Amino acid sequence: MPETYDLIVRGGEVINHAGRGPADVGVRGGKIAAIGDLSQASAGEVFDATGLLVMPGVIDTQVHFREPGLEWKEDLETGSRGAVLGGVTAVFEMPNTEPTTTDPDSLADKLARAANRMHCDHAFYVGGTHENAAFLGELERLPGCCGIKVFMGASTGTLLVQDDEGVEQVLRHVNRRAAFHSEDEYRLAERRPLARTGDWTSHPEVRDAQSAIQSTERLVRIARKLGKRIHVLHVTTKEEIAYLAAHKDVASVEVTPQHLTLAGPEAYERLKGFAQMNPPIRSADHRDGLWVGVANGVADVVGSDHAPHTREEKARPYPASPSGMPGVQTLLPILLTHAAEGRLTMERLVDLTSHGANRVFGLADKGRLAVGYDADLTLVDLKHRRAITHDWMATRAGWTPFDGFEAKGWPMATIIRGTVVMRDDEITAPGRGQPVRFLETLSG
Repeated sequence: MPETYDLIVRGGEVINHAGRGPADVGVRGGKIAAIGDLSQASAGEVFDATGLLVMPGVIDTQVHFREPGLEWKEDLETGSRGAVLGGVTAVFEMPNTEPTTTDPDSLADKLARAANRMHCDHAFYVGGTHENAAFLGELERLPGCCGIKVFMGASTGTLLVQDDEGVEQVLRHVNRRAAFHSEDEYRLAERRPLARTGDWTSHPEVRDAQSAIQSTERLVRIARKLGKRIHVLHVTTKEEIAYLAAHKDVASVEVTPQHLTLAGPEAYERLKGFAQMNPPIRSADHRDGLWVGVANGVADVVGSDHAPHTREEKARPYPASPSGMPGVQTLLPILLTHAAEGRLTMERLVDLTSHGANRVFGLADKGRLAVGYDADLTLVDLKHRRAITHDWMATRAGWTPFDGFEAKGWPMATIIRGTVVMRDDEITAPGRGQPVRFLETLSG
């Protein structure tokens, strides 16, 4: 008697741990139940994937969806709408909302807000502060928490932990891998007078490469002293890539599509405030250094650092303009283009967008296109050519720094736990997102 599945993704080319080749994917109960020739099997639903590449679901491990408190920029619904339109099946959201996510109640509030509204699966960072350091071992074990996030620079209020003693207290109390925005706040403060009003090309001078490497060296030294695992977010300098290559036992590394694609001063001259983010877009030699980190395996994941602001906010003259740009929806088209142009293989792209997250964060049932894992699949057409435009963006901010960028490859469908949630630019199953589960906290 032929096998029966809830869903068969049929006729596509699968890329996963086993390589790349033609195969069908059978889904039962939201899990991948079979991979191979399922031509004789039947299913309640069949997705014709002819001409498409079937990837493990893309995971964006750094987004700022701005809810609660900043919903005029973005919220959990609009941010996750952009995610699934861009082929992203799960996101990790950051704690710098209003109020900040620094205690059990604020985390529970975000999870409640996400229920039946977010279109993709999700987890939330808890912010590490001087005040809550002693409780972080308990907070990081709460359901729906992807870990602890610390701002060593580029933040205000209680979320800023700029001193070595504060960082050490955070790391002493955590057991999971903790994520860090690594810029040296002391050096940033000294260099703020270098900002030239209305001149965004001065942004990478204020937040120079030394601010980044100096902070990362401090962070690694503390992590090594305490025997703790760290995740260095949005690495931007060639010096950090070279340094972190010697410390992979304690440090994992994230790079962003923006820093792999844009370069100053051209980006600032062309985009002005819309090119401003922290850490900044740097010169082409630093961008080239990041690609070295991609090629040699130092980079573990690509995260978008999706951090939208309104056009009006971005139009303020530097340095009054805020830092941050949308990115969750464009992450995959940008990377597919780099792959098409020979800067990385599709196998490496999959490693950076799913397998890396599985390894670094210990995902319980995501990040692999393998039997027994969640049926999270991103289907792309590698031959599709299309310009990224402001009009395509689902973010409430309504703009992208990549407007006019000619993408070579495009997400055609997003499948989450066996449900087709996006197909041909349409949301087909809204509000189905669920909290992500982690190996280190399965028992809560």
